[in-house]
Amino acid sequence: MLKKKFLRFSRSILKIILPFFFKLLLKLKLNRRTINYLHEKSYFSNNLQDFTSIIKKILLDKKILALDVGAQGGFNSDNFFSKKYHCFFDDILVDPIKTDSDKLEEKKQIINKGLWSNKEKKRLFVLDNRPGSSSMYSPEKDNFDLHNIKKKDYSNYDITREYEVQCDTLDNLLQEINIKNLDYLKIDTQGAELEILKGMSNYNPLLIRLEVHIFSMYKDVPSWHELLNYLYKMNYVLIDWKGIGSHNTRIPAEMDMIFIPNFTNDEGKKAILNSKSKFLSLMLIFGQLNLLKIIMRKFNIQNQEIEKVEDLYFN
Repeated sequence: MLKKKFLRFSRSILKIILPFFFKLLLKLKLNRRTINYLHEKSYFSNNLQDFTSIIKKILLDKKILALDVGAQGGFNSDNFFSKKYHCFFDDILVDPIKTDSDKLEEKKQIINKGLWSNKEKKRLFVLDNRPGSSSMYSPEKDNFDLHNIKKKDYSNYDITREYEVQCDTLDNLLQEINIKNLDYLKIDTQGAELEILKGMSNYNPLLIRLEVHIFSMYKDVPSWHELLNYLYKMNYVLIDWKGIGSHNTRIPAEMDMIFIPNFTNDEGKKAILNSKSKFLSLMLIFGQLNLLKIIMRKFNIQNQEIEKVEDLYFN
């Protein structure tokens, strides 16, 4: 009880102090990256809460099956969620650039394959100076200034190689490796996210994380609202997003977005209840405690340990 009172008091003090602190930073004209860094830290503040003991009890010996498409650097390489939760995943990595996936360590399965809406050959544009920016779409330098890319750095985004890649669909890939149910899907493929999703009709992940371009760095990429409309038709809803990188304006030029089955209809409810333990675990891992509690009340899901945990950072 005393601990809770102290935390509430601390939050009240911070709400008073922080606005003055940020004004001071601006007065001192500190580099905007400092402000962005502090904002980033606040976004991940829920990582200070440790749900591992609760998740262990929920999952027992089960693992969350994850497919990471566009796996530059490895599973969850950008630390979107805390590494303390990695032990709960069985992760499969997919990336068409073999030289990069060879560098990945401690992975059970790495698949060197391109993915698309159909089984066909596609041209891959490789940027050796920035391998993570390689894409099935060629760079669009007219939009680089929106992404705060300096002209002196434009050459880093020059295409150094291009070649044809035999692509397959998500459905075919998962069937080939005998995956019956997919729990978590992450796609970061520099504009190809929509085409890849179109190749998945036999699987319904409990949580999907996508990189979404509002103003794309690549030519002829489908618009962001096409992508969101397609996910809506798949019966998914957007529950959270986070800006990527440092942008030159307030425009969120690119974002990471998180989607879950539409919990407001019967189809979404069925998908969640069919894999209840994994859904609860994913929502905790992604810091969605308050929304999880609302969904639990709607579906009459009982878990006293989750119910008594207070969201210390977003209430």
